[in-house]
Amino acid sequence: MNVDFIFKIAAIGIIVAVLSLVLSRSGREEQAMMTTLAGLIVVLLMLVEKISDLFNTIETLFGF
Repeated sequence: MNVDFIFKIAAIGIIVAVLSLVLSRSGREEQAMMTTLAGLIVVLLMLVEKISDLFNTIETLFGF
């Protein structure tokens, strides 16, 4: 895992936080919650892909 992946997650977090704050301040709490939820789902999907790569690497390493 390289540093670019961590920077992508951090960038998504910053963008989602700013959007959520702006939406919350303008009185759109529902959209702020959906924005936060969408950001969380995107990051989790990115992590699932990396975890899948990890399991594939372990499987080839031990020859299961």
